[in-house]
Amino acid sequence: MSASPVLVMMPGRIPATLDGVTSRVPVLLSSSSVFPERTAAAFQLAATHGYDGLEVMVWTDAVSQDAGALRGLSDHYGVPVLSVHAPCLLVTQRVWSPDPWERLRRAAVLAETLQAPTVVVHPPFTWQRDYARGFAEGLDRVAGEFGGLRFAVENMYPVRMAGRQFVPYVPGWDPTEVGYASYTLDLSHCAASHSDALAMADRMGDGLAHVHLGDGTGEGRDEHLVPGRGNQPCAELLRSLAGRGFSGSVAVEVTTRGAKSRQVRETDLREALAFARQHLSTTSPVDV
Repeated sequence: MSASPVLVMMPGRIPATLDGVTSRVPVLLSSSSVFPERTAAAFQLAATHGYDGLEVMVWTDAVSQDAGALRGLSDHYGVPVLSVHAPCLLVTQRVWSPDPWERLRRAAVLAETLQAPTVVVHPPFTWQRDYARGFAEGLDRVAGEFGGLRFAVENMYPVRMAGRQFVPYVPGWDPTEVGYASYTLDLSHCAASHSDALAMADRMGDGLAHVHLGDGTGEGRDEHLVPGRGNQPCAELLRSLAGRGFSGSVAVEVTTRGAKSRQVRETDLREALAFARQHLSTTSPVDV
């Protein structure tokens, strides 16, 4: 039996070759993937396991909000911050400011300071009427203020409870129905919304700037499983990126909060990274 290919990886660096194929797409670790551990732990785990960079989820952890602290961790571990997830979750509605535009601008300043090219943003919640009313136009204005950044609007999903379904986003959970300059494709959210992830990538077209890599079973809830443990076309999507002319990054966004130990969490993160690298190294044609 021939030996398996060896991937030589320095923390914070994109791997040179894998079976002779250059890996052009950086694989990031979302700091949300280490919760309930904090942002500093994400840098340490990303460096230990050879991720190319970090996506910082801005939340109540003070370090996630502090450019100086993040730069210090980045320098210490040799792991660049390559995307910033604006505080759009229910639990982050008071981070920095109750004003969603101020939160978005602060996230953009953070990304610009750290030289991260991508800001991930969710569509507005239904109760954010003023924010929702001018969201598309306002997003264009903010993007104009920060010319070097891509504001990648993420696909979400309807919420199902007690046999009923409602959509907590305006104008909806699918950003392609409105049309934005840049998108984040989240495969776990595709599972929760019973969407075809490859068809959604087709609709996003040249605007596909970022991928959240996680799996799901389609049971109607957001699972963020390690890729390969659900039924989403994670491998197919990754293999199609080169043919799509994709120039963004892939962030592993999986749930490890139920891990019984640090060792189990690390095993999941290693498996997710290996899955991403394996399938990014193989290209397949795209029939759009």
